Amino acid sequence: MDGTIIGIVAFLSVIGLLAIRVPIAFALAGVATVGAFVVFAFRTGAFAPERAYRPTSSLVFSNSFDLIHSYDLSMIPLFVALGHIAYRAEITTAIYHAARVWLAKIPGGVAMASVVGCGGFSAISGSSIACASTMGRICSPEMLSMGYDKRLATASVAAGGTLGSLIPPSVLFIIYGIFTETSISALFLAGILPGILSLMGFILVIWIWVRQKPGDAPAYTGEITRRDKLNAAVAAWPAAALFVVIVGGIYGGFFTATEAAAISVALVTLTGFAQGKLTLASFWAALRETAIQTTSIFFIAAAAKIFVAFIALTGVAPDIVNAVTNAEPNVIVLMAAIALIYLALGMFLDPIGIMVLTLPLMVPLVESYGLDLIWFGVVVIKLLEIGLITPPVGLNVFVISSVVGKDVPIDRIFSGLIRFLSIDVIVLIIIMAVPALSLLIPYSM
Repeated sequence: MDGTIIGIVAFLSVIGLLAIRVPIAFALAGVATVGAFVVFAFRTGAFAPERAYRPTSSLVFSNSFDLIHSYDLSMIPLFVALGHIAYRAEITTAIYHAARVWLAKIPGGVAMASVVGCGGFSAISGSSIACASTMGRICSPEMLSMGYDKRLATASVAAGGTLGSLIPPSVLFIIYGIFTETSISALFLAGILPGILSLMGFILVIWIWVRQKPGDAPAYTGEITRRDKLNAAVAAWPAAALFVVIVGGIYGGFFTATEAAAISVALVTLTGFAQGKLTLASFWAALRETAIQTTSIFFIAAAAKIFVAFIALTGVAPDIVNAVTNAEPNVIVLMAAIALIYLALGMFLDPIGIMVLTLPLMVPLVESYGLDLIWFGVVVIKLLEIGLITPPVGLNVFVISSVVGKDVPIDRIFSGLIRFLSIDVIVLIIIMAVPALSLLIPYSM
């Protein structure tokens, strides 16, 4: 049986299973196992199932074993733990409060502070959904109580939460690096300038929104002194120190991304206990949440590794690369087509699922054009960011909706996100058109 046909059927089967809400890990592993069995059974021409059991089990267990024992994968529980412990120690909250104090007098300042707070949280947690959930509980209720427009109060946090995918450290960058065998440290550094550009774009959206509709962001009436600003900035020093340790340490070559994660977890834990804001009970709760989230990610990653091995077995990737190159599309057409595929999938699937499903085909295709995989990683992560706030299944929107409850219907949140999606598309075009924006820092390391 033709391997290419089996590979294409496998992709369609996975998409079908995901459409009926089968968990991504079970869909990938299940389809890959059955598909590998079929390939091995027909290897001699006739169907011989007795010859397929051993190679199929070897493919499944060896690939999952190798992934789980990957040194780079240890970054995921470390960075996830960093985000949870930092939240319990009120370090992430201090970022938002500092931004709020400094920006409160600016029209729309509290909404801007929520975006800055999301950016600061992203520099610690590495998870967009965790960022949206945490900052949503802090920011959205406060803006609503101040009389902010419901769409602005929720959409700004939902959009700001997507920064967790691009600003280092990022769980998505770690998974991308593992599956494409690119430097995770370089990927982290590549996301800095595009992440800052996205953050500034969101602030610009809020500024224009409030200028057009001043009533959507009531002016802050409280008094803020210079001492208040100084105290707020000082209170946020642990978050700034962590960012310097992670980014500065990696850029300076003092330690690897994995070592940066371990050192950061130790620092945030010691700081939390020293300041008296972290207790044994809250520390244990953070570790429990880390274990749950990490287990889910590991299951998906292991299933994806099996699926990647199966796709390599079918030979469908080289066939697709040959078909595309024979059609001779230019790079612009190629990247536009890839962007449309990711945006379409982003409307229905979660970011990790999209990435592990598409990388086996996209990476060989991009490499055949001689494109830089680090730059392509930034493009992919930006596309996945957009998917987090794109209807009908924008995960960040549902996270914010669960926080504000019935006060703001989901359709209102989505309508408020149109402006943010517009700036996201502009930033995406800039990233795709100017690869130096992503490659400047990692290649100067």
